[in-house]
Amino acid sequence: MSFELAMLAASCVLCFIHIVLASHSASLQRGYRWTASARDAEVPPLTGMAGRLERALRNFVETFPVFVAAVFLVHAAGHETALSKWGAGLYFSARLVYLPLYAFGVPLVRSLVWNVAFVGIAMLLLASVWPLLGNS
Repeated sequence: MSFELAMLAASCVLCFIHIVLASHSASLQRGYRWTASARDAEVPPLTGMAGRLERALRNFVETFPVFVAAVFLVHAAGHETALSKWGAGLYFSARLVYLPLYAFGVPLVRSLVWNVAFVGIAMLLLASVWPLLGNS
């Protein structure tokens, strides 16, 4: 398995962790009867750490599909290089650090870490077409 695919697998586990943390924190705030219900009734927004974990999950879900696509593009094209390895590693590492930063409400640094993950995706996308840039 390539390093990029290993980072994809690790990111899948991280996604699961996001889901479990957000779900359990919402249940703690709203009660397990709400969790087991059909959730048809309007409820106030989550607050505190539960709200931050919900937003962190939503943020992860916004970037994860692009990361998945970028890893598959690199892999399908056979363009696994140092650039793609760094990109995949930066994405996973930054997303791993981002979760506790968001959960504990750390400003500014959290946004900087988000940008590192974004750069990681950009590096993967660049790696997927890099050899093609020289052949035009």
